[in-house]
Amino acid sequence: MIVIAPLSPDEARTRLRELIPDGADVIVPIAQGEPQTLLDLLESIADDLDGVRVHRMDPFVERPYIRGEFGDRLRHVDYYLGPGSREAYRRGTCDLVPNHFSEMPLLLRQATQRTVVLAAAAGPDDEGRFSLGTNADYVASMIGEVPFLLEVTPAMPFTRGENLLRADQVVGWIASDRALPPVRHRDPSPADHAIAGLVADLVPHGACLQIGVGGTPGAVTEALTGHRDLGIHTECLASGLAHLVDLGVVTGARKKQRPGEHVTTFSIGDEAMHRWLDGRTDVAFLPVEWTNDPRVVAEEPNFVSINATTEVDLMGQAASETIAGRYWSSSGGQSDFARGAMYSPGGRAFLVTHAATSSGISRIRAQLTAGSVVTTLKNTVDHVVTEYGVASLRGRSIAQRARELIAIAAPEHRDELRHEAKRFELLP
Repeated sequence: MIVIAPLSPDEARTRLRELIPDGADVIVPIAQGEPQTLLDLLESIADDLDGVRVHRMDPFVERPYIRGEFGDRLRHVDYYLGPGSREAYRRGTCDLVPNHFSEMPLLLRQATQRTVVLAAAAGPDDEGRFSLGTNADYVASMIGEVPFLLEVTPAMPFTRGENLLRADQVVGWIASDRALPPVRHRDPSPADHAIAGLVADLVPHGACLQIGVGGTPGAVTEALTGHRDLGIHTECLASGLAHLVDLGVVTGARKKQRPGEHVTTFSIGDEAMHRWLDGRTDVAFLPVEWTNDPRVVAEEPNFVSINATTEVDLMGQAASETIAGRYWSSSGGQSDFARGAMYSPGGRAFLVTHAATSSGISRIRAQLTAGSVVTTLKNTVDHVVTEYGVASLRGRSIAQRARELIAIAAPEHRDELRHEAKRFELLP
C-alpha cells in the first residue's frame, strides 16, 4: 500500500502552478463534488495564469472566477447551469456548451486538453484508496488518464463503484474541514402530489427507475411506497430514492444489469443523505458514459424514466432547459434516458410539469415560447403528465397529440389552445 501525506496549502498552491500551464483545461465534478479549498487556491494564483478554463456542470455557488473577476486568465465553462452560474451566463462572464450528459467524457476528450482534475474526495481507506464520494459522473471516466488533485473532507461519504482512485493515480491531496455545498429543495405542492399519483399508477412492480430532481419527481418517490422490487439505475441519487431502499420497496432483485445494486453517477443531498451513503456496498457510482448511455438503458427491462419539463407544445416538443425562453439549466440526461426507455422492453418515459406557471401562464402551448430550446424531441416523447391527466403521445398523430395535450392543460386555457391548434393546422 502506498501512503502519501497531505499537502499544506502552500504546497498545494505550488503543485497547482506546476500542473496548470497557460491554456490549460481544468476539470471539476458536478454539483457537490466541488473541491472548494482547491478552487480558492486556484483563484489565488489567477494572476499567474493565462487562458485557463475550468470545465464543470451545475455549480451551486457563484465563485469569483465564475463572475469573471479574472477575465480570460481563469474562465468558467459550464455544461449545465446551476445556481452559481445562471447570472454569470446572462452577464456573459462564463460560457455554456450544449451536450448530452452521457457524452460529457467524449466531449471533454475531444474539445479540451484535460490537464488536471480537481475534485472533492473521501479517504484514504485502509487500502490507501480515495473515493470521489458523491460523484463518478464524467471525472470517473478519466481515472488513470488524467492527473487528479484531491481535497479530502470528512463531510464527503466514502462510496464505491468505479469512482475509486489508488494513491498512485493521485498527484496530491489536501485535508479540509469544509462542508459540502448546500442543496436547495422545493417542497412538493398539491399539484406535484397529483402528478405523482398519476405516474405511480403506471409504474409496474419490478420496474427499474430513473427519477430526476425537483418537487414533482420527489413527490413521485413518495407515491411509490406501495410498489415491490423496484430497481434504481439513475443519474442522480437523491433522498427520495434512498428512502425507498430503506422501506424495502427498492431491492434491485429484478434488474438485468448489476442486480441488487443501486446504480447512479452522482448524488446530491444533505448530511443525513451523506451518512446514508457512507460505506454502503449496495450503491454503485459509475461513469456517466455508461449509466446514461441509451444503449445500456435499453438493456434494462421495464425501464421507467421520470423527468421534469418546463414547457410542451402541441406536437410534443419538450423544452426542459429554458424558462420563458431564457436559459436555466441544460439538457442533462433527460434525452439519454427517454431514448433508452423507448427501446427497453416494457419501458416508459414520463415528462412531468404543472399545467400552468405560478402566474397562470399555460405550460402546454400551441408553440413553444420564442427562445425556448427543445430538449426532448417530439419523436422521442412518450408520456406527458400534468395534475389534470396523462397524455400518451408515442405512435399518435399530430392531431391526436394536440387533443391529448389540450385535455391535460389547465381548463381555463383549453379553448384558446384549441383555437391556436386550428390556426397552426394541428387540428382540422
